[in-house]
Amino acid sequence: MSGAVRRWRANPAAVAALAVIAALIGLALVGPLFNPNDIRALDWANVATSPSSTGAHWFGTDRLGRDLFARTLEGTRVSLTVGLVASLISLTIGISYGAVAGYLGGRADQLMMRFIEVLSGLPLVFFVIFLTVLFGRSPYFLFLAIGAVGWLTMARIVRGQTLSIRRREFIEAAVASGAGPVRIVVKHIVPNLLGPVIVYATLTVPQIILFESFLSFLGLGIQEPHASLGTLIAEGAGEVEAAPWILWVPGTLLALLLLCLNLVGDGLRDALDVKER
Repeated sequence: MSGAVRRWRANPAAVAALAVIAALIGLALVGPLFNPNDIRALDWANVATSPSSTGAHWFGTDRLGRDLFARTLEGTRVSLTVGLVASLISLTIGISYGAVAGYLGGRADQLMMRFIEVLSGLPLVFFVIFLTVLFGRSPYFLFLAIGAVGWLTMARIVRGQTLSIRRREFIEAAVASGAGPVRIVVKHIVPNLLGPVIVYATLTVPQIILFESFLSFLGLGIQEPHASLGTLIAEGAGEVEAAPWILWVPGTLLALLLLCLNLVGDGLRDALDVKER
């Protein structure tokens, strides 16, 4: 453990990225307390006003006169919530499925992996869009839909790790002591998967945030009056010539957030010495 901490501290990019993420989360949570403007308040005297032309709105306003600073912070909170909740759903399904497939082995493993290959060949983006249109655009269903299609890679990683772990002596000792398959998977296999799982979880969050932003850009993600970074970017894209700050403010924040999350994931992978498979 000390070696992992030492390798982590030796990676200045990952340490700086983690500090930036913490600062962004703190700003998203605490920032509204210091902003006098409400998220949904309309300021008709300052419609599509740039940040440099008014002191009342720090990041300017959108085409309806709404404060862009407040809406960007809300979009950051929503995007992070989607990323974390959907990633948790994805990891839960992927770890369970991959651990069971790897431990059972044989024909059961082959059948379960063929199922994953079939799902991998499907256009999952259009599958989520279909589910969103069919069952409505509830934020809670969006979490479930994105998480339910994002577990395939995690299942492959866990299955590969499980195949190597199940041959170790402590697994054989657990079998000899009479432990059942469920106990062995839960008590002995899953705890030994924490390194790869933590690394991939860190890399999954930015992927899901980007995926949700894509859906919101298409108008199938978070709906008004709420906003995510994707919906704000979609709004800004239509005003890029007349009011470019409406696009650049949430776009820059999203790019910075994704970059930092990926740097933290890479740093954890190096620190935990997790090999790519």
